[in-house]
Amino acid sequence: MDLVALLIQVVVNVIVLAPALWISGRTLVGKDKAKFTDAAWIVVLGVVIGAVVNFFLSGLIAAIVMFIIWLALIKHFFDCGWLKAFIIAVVAVIIFIIIVAILALIGIGILALGF
Repeated sequence: MDLVALLIQVVVNVIVLAPALWISGRTLVGKDKAKFTDAAWIVVLGVVIGAVVNFFLSGLIAAIVMFIIWLALIKHFFDCGWLKAFIIAVVAVIIFIIIVAILALIGIGILALGF
């Protein structure tokens, strides 16, 4: 496990995933329960725990374990139930896809590739 790569992955994922998770949580559980710092902690812990799980497990088992861990993190930090945590995760993925599509349309994705 390369610690520099893990640190880079944590920083990039916080920048990219935390806003989508925060918007999703704020929409579904309210601004009192879904703070941006909570979304950032969910992402940081999810990435770090994911690296550890992937170190010991692989394949479908690791994916299932990580799915449950991400839902548990959302459930804990946003103070909601399992179903609402799942809905928050799905909406966050949809928001993330929309943001990436918009950035690609305005050319940010091309700039990142170095063209």
